[in-house]
Amino acid sequence: MSSDIACAFAPASVGNVGVGFDIPGHSLAGPGDRATVRRIAEPVVRIAAIRGTVTTLPLEAARNTAGAALLSLREGLGLDGGFELELDKGIPLGSGLGGSAASCVAALVAANALLDTPLSREALYPHALAGEAVASGGRHGDNVGPMLLGGLVLATADRLMQVPVPASWTCVVVHPHFVLETREARAALAGAYALGEFVAQSASLAQVLLGCERGDAALVRAGLHDTLVEPRRARLIPGFAAVKQAALDAGALGASISGAGPSVFAWFEHQTQARMAGIAMAAAFSSAGLSSDLHVSPVAGPAAQVMA
Repeated sequence: MSSDIACAFAPASVGNVGVGFDIPGHSLAGPGDRATVRRIAEPVVRIAAIRGTVTTLPLEAARNTAGAALLSLREGLGLDGGFELELDKGIPLGSGLGGSAASCVAALVAANALLDTPLSREALYPHALAGEAVASGGRHGDNVGPMLLGGLVLATADRLMQVPVPASWTCVVVHPHFVLETREARAALAGAYALGEFVAQSASLAQVLLGCERGDAALVRAGLHDTLVEPRRARLIPGFAAVKQAALDAGALGASISGAGPSVFAWFEHQTQARMAGIAMAAAFSSAGLSSDLHVSPVAGPAAQVMA
C-alpha cells in the first residue's frame, strides 16, 4: 500500500441500544463497509465507484454520507488537495445496522491514514457526524461513535465515551429482509410524550449503563426495556412482538429494535445462549413471512480499522 492510498473497514452497529435514543450504541462484529481512499491533487472529493449491497447511492460527494464526511475533513483541516473514494457496501441500507454511518467512518479512517499528521478517533467524530447527517437529517453519533472507538459507546453532541462491558456478554441481531427507511422510522416518533415516559426511560438507561460498568447482569436485565421509542416503532416491523418474545424466552437480558429497525437485537450473558436465541428469533420472522440474516457478536465489538 502506498502513502497515497488506504483502505479501511467499518463494522455494523446497534444504535440506541433500546433505552438511549440517539446516544448509546455498540459495534457489531461481522458485516461492514469498506472504503478505499486516494489522495489527489485536485481540491475536491470525488466518488469513483460504489459496489456491493447498495449501488444506487449518490455519486455527488455532498449528497453521500462518506463524501460529506471527507468534505468536512478536508475543509476542517484546510487541505490543499482532495480525495478520491471507492465504496464497497456490506451493510444493506434501511436495515438498522448503521449502513450510512459505516460508509462515512470507513472513508474517514482510510483518509486519516493518509494525513501527514493523523487525527485521533475522537477528532474524527465531528466529521463523521457531518456525514451521518446527510442520511438521517441530524447529527447523532450512536452509530458512528462505536464504529470509531469500538464496543459500547456513549455519543453526545461533542464527546465520545467508551463504556466497559464484560467480554462474555454477547449480542445477537436478526436482520429481516425488509427495508425500513430511517426517515420513516423517525417520522413514527412525532407526537406528544408524557413526562413519566422520559422518567422511566432515564431510569432504564441509568440501570443499563451502571450494570455494564459493574458487570451486573441483573441490573441490565432490570433496565433494558424501551418504553419511549419501541412502542411507537414496533408496528413498522412485521412480527416484531414474536421475535422479541423469542429472545426473552431464551433468557435475553433484554431485546429491542436495532437503530431505526427493522433489525432486532438481544443481549445475553453467553454466546451459546445468543446463538440458540438467534435461531428462534429468525424462526419468528419466518412465521411473519420474512427471511432474515443472523449476526452474533460480542457486545464489546470491534472498531473500524485500516486494512493491510
